[in-house]
Amino acid sequence: MSTEATIAGTDTDAGAVPGGQAVEPLRLLAEDADDLHIISAALQDAILRPVDIVWEPAARRVTLALSRFCWECGGTRVMSAMQFGDVLSVKSRRLPRGPEHALELLAMDFVPDEAPGGRVIMMFAGGGDLRIDVECLDAVLTDLSERWPARVAPSHLAEGPEPA
Repeated sequence: MSTEATIAGTDTDAGAVPGGQAVEPLRLLAEDADDLHIISAALQDAILRPVDIVWEPAARRVTLALSRFCWECGGTRVMSAMQFGDVLSVKSRRLPRGPEHALELLAMDFVPDEAPGGRVIMMFAGGGDLRIDVECLDAVLTDLSERWPARVAPSHLAEGPEPA
């Protein structure tokens, strides 16, 4: 029996997605703004809690644990980790502090400062953001778990009245 037939024949195989294709875990590195925009697209609609954000000043590192919606896999989620190195400071604005409060990541951007440093801005639903000042952009995203079916697919319908 071929591997392809085995994956297509089961719904619970590791890495299998609807349609039967195996998908490798995502592993991305960002060293500039363009790289970070690719990671931002992969993390759109990721969910985390405030306790999933760990700032280690002595190690100059910020690590986030996220439930990433796999846009590339068609309706699944996977546990992922994002880590920033060479971090100088971390600030938040309008982010809830409750340990179980869900935060939905919308996008990330890099605002350059004195080269090669700058600020990573993580924007969340509801208007809050996290600012990570870095000496240089050094970020890694990696998937950590098997994928599971998402209960609900994210929706980005425009707010307000329907167009006439």
